[in-house]
Amino acid sequence: MTNFIANIVNVFDGTVAFGELTVENRRIQQIKILGEEKTGEPYILPGLVDAHIHVESSMLTPAQFARLAVVHGTVGTVSDPHEIANVLGIAGVKYMIEDGRKVPFKFCFGAPSCVPATTFETAGAEVTVDDITELFGYKEIGYLAEMMNFPGVLNDDPAVMKKLAVAKAFNKPIDGHAPGLRGASAKKYIEAGIETDHECFTKAEALDKLKMGMKILIREGSAAKNFEELISLADTWYAAMMFCSDDKHPDNLVEGHINQLIKRAVAKGIDKFKVLRMATINPVLHYRMNIGLLREGDWADFIKVDNLDNFEILETYIDGEKVAENGKSLIENIRSEVVNNFNCAPLKPAQIAVKAPSAGSLLRVIQAIDGQLITREELVNPFILDGNVATDTARDILKMVVYNRYSDTPPAVAFIGNFGLKEGAIASSVAHDSHNIVAIGVEDEAICDAVNLIVREQGGVSAVSSNQKGVLALPVAGLMSNEDGYQVAEDYTRLDKFTKEVLKSTLTSPFMSLSFMALLVIPSLKLSDLGLFDGIDFKFTELFHAE
Repeated sequence: MTNFIANIVNVFDGTVAFGELTVENRRIQQIKILGEEKTGEPYILPGLVDAHIHVESSMLTPAQFARLAVVHGTVGTVSDPHEIANVLGIAGVKYMIEDGRKVPFKFCFGAPSCVPATTFETAGAEVTVDDITELFGYKEIGYLAEMMNFPGVLNDDPAVMKKLAVAKAFNKPIDGHAPGLRGASAKKYIEAGIETDHECFTKAEALDKLKMGMKILIREGSAAKNFEELISLADTWYAAMMFCSDDKHPDNLVEGHINQLIKRAVAKGIDKFKVLRMATINPVLHYRMNIGLLREGDWADFIKVDNLDNFEILETYIDGEKVAENGKSLIENIRSEVVNNFNCAPLKPAQIAVKAPSAGSLLRVIQAIDGQLITREELVNPFILDGNVATDTARDILKMVVYNRYSDTPPAVAFIGNFGLKEGAIASSVAHDSHNIVAIGVEDEAICDAVNLIVREQGGVSAVSSNQKGVLALPVAGLMSNEDGYQVAEDYTRLDKFTKEVLKSTLTSPFMSLSFMALLVIPSLKLSDLGLFDGIDFKFTELFHAE
């Protein structure tokens, strides 16, 4: 039996009182109120939950992710493992479950609903209706993960509807993914049983969906940042909103997690109890997570903070076990096994040459947007050099390559703007959702060098200049490292710094942005290993546009 004396925060009724918390057999046995809130004493409140994240995006295994997350007061996550599922199928999901079991952390994994995400790219595996049914037999699988195929929902696609029906039969929540969907289309999507969306990038869109009964997640990840646009809705709609990261790179995870969003929201004048509800009660109740909410009889999952303004995390407890204290993780450093699916040959410059088009043709260029997953399309006059279309750093137009990592096939090539590179190239085998190799660069030789570093390591992120080369190996499915999470964060930070300071990328998170440039389900223009794709009309399009 362990007793804790502090200010006890009741998020349900919005009160604080000085009291004593008694923990026994991993549960809260008693909460005894001793008096009014005491200034100068620490505060105990429920642990924090990320309501939607792909753990793989941290480049860490679940065991290593947990080590870093608990330092920031996170006790559990709603984790969609569709990244590894695209590489390894249901075996990848099981890997995540087994690895997560090694640590005292509460992962609520989803059964991936869209693997592969589309038929317009090459993935390493498929997750079928039968696979989803099997996954729902695991206690760690708590929901049907994001239904990205919203056109399939709107058109009553039989395969999509079967997946939704399985989730309903198991009484599991269904996550959504419907960027820009409004009006009657959004209504039909919601009426199909889809309950959440984390893809709203305008306040008007989020409000539309809230009014139709959908729960909205405020996303603030390493690439997609919607906090500033959506947070004002929390004042009125807090009961139907949550916080999430979606994708978070290791350096950002070292800095903070959901605790940062709480501090930012309170600083904007949102009532602290409304904010705390979004970070604790709402995800736990919606996903029926096995996480305590600081009530007698609950699991002893809670955090101790200095006060409710500064919100410095002093200690984190899961099932009554202290897992973090004063910025230091107490979770064991576990090195996970390696599983993978990688089979491609080194890339040669001749394979990515683009012959000049006929006179008068315009080049279709992907325009990346810092802090967003969406892109724009722009038509420009191509820069021709020695009979080929070349990069043009003066206009910030670079060459982009997507190379199938599952079999030896020709690469797809396009052009992209707004990455800012002045020399060299960057590449990654983290390329949503199929996780082929994606690269962007100035010189063809540098692009091939960056890609081939990843081929050599069977997965990773790399950066190449005229006289330097760097790679962070990600041997677990080509997505994650099995090394110490803090070391991975340091190595990634160095590579990120090199990309910005030497190669001159102007993006906030160039590797995270790079990883989404092959994500076809986010409009408007993306590149898969099979070609240039129009995400609005949902079909392939030509690299050149004849006037």
